[in-house]
Amino acid sequence: MPEDTREPPAVATPADQPTVRILADVHELVDDPRVSGGARWTLSEPGRQLDANLIHLPPGRRVDTHTEPDLDVLLVAVAGAGTVGTPDDLQSVAEGNLVWLPHGSTRNITAGADGLSYLTVHRRRPGLQIKNRPDQ
Repeated sequence: MPEDTREPPAVATPADQPTVRILADVHELVDDPRVSGGARWTLSEPGRQLDANLIHLPPGRRVDTHTEPDLDVLLVAVAGAGTVGTPDDLQSVAEGNLVWLPHGSTRNITAGADGLSYLTVHRRRPGLQIKNRPDQ
């Protein structure tokens, strides 16, 4: 029996249907000299359920101690090294480490001698919504 060499039929997808796609190359973002510190990339896709940011801290810079009451955060170190934790319990973090930052925890992040680039991923924080009162 001869082999069927016909192309499969194209499947139409509505324009508003979510599609899988590559958003960025982390290596290019980490090496981007245009942004010295702060967010180098932010997930901004409409309809998303997650927030994600690629943050770069130059050598010695830090995110001050704070408590996140509502959101669990997964931190992925993608380049460099530093410390994560509290002043009483610092842990070394290096490229490739996955760090769990549970909601309610107090933490800070400090970049080492070569800086630290990391990706944070967490549930999307609901935006401010204005609701009409029932009596209006």
